[in-house]
Amino acid sequence: MNLKVLDHPLVNHKLSVMRDKHTPSATFRQIVDELMTLLAYEATRNVRVVDTPIETPVAKTTGKHLAEPQPIVIPILRAGLGMLDGMTRLIPTAEVGFLGMVRDDETLAIETYANRLPQDLTNRQVFIVDPMLATGSTLVAAIEYVLQRGAKDVTCTCLIAAPEGIEVVKNAVGDRADVHVVVAAVDERLNEQNYIVPGLGDAGDRLYGIV
Repeated sequence: MNLKVLDHPLVNHKLSVMRDKHTPSATFRQIVDELMTLLAYEATRNVRVVDTPIETPVAKTTGKHLAEPQPIVIPILRAGLGMLDGMTRLIPTAEVGFLGMVRDDETLAIETYANRLPQDLTNRQVFIVDPMLATGSTLVAAIEYVLQRGAKDVTCTCLIAAPEGIEVVKNAVGDRADVHVVVAAVDERLNEQNYIVPGLGDAGDRLYGIV
């Protein structure tokens, strides 16, 4: 597993706005979208392309187009939906799948309650988006889900991560596949309730309210 932590003044500024408990949901959603576009730029650094002959107004040349099959973006419901537009803005031709997962806060067991994915992900570059990498259990379950369907190239993009969660993902993935994790920041730790510290609270609630 390869970890990439973005170090950029704009990323740090937007994260600080998101962390502030006084930031309203409308502003929080906007900042998530903007920050995800910055993260997506790094997350798609190794997206596959092929040489394509094109003709400019001046001359013939060789350009680059995204390779087939097209990448697939998978937000983890519900909070991952807030990151979807930021990713598809850069790769609008990507397909979009959905995974609904919920974690039991006591056992940390993951239940998958929604799945809208192709059965065969062979040769597909997969981009999983989820705001928080806390205990790592949800992200590991999502990675296992796509690996079982033939994916070998998986990039996970999160807003913030806890060191404990990073270690869980690293140990679970091992060398079985080409897995990358791109985050805006690695925070201090998890607290007793498995919330990231200092964190930004519950991303889903801050995006959409408490339902």
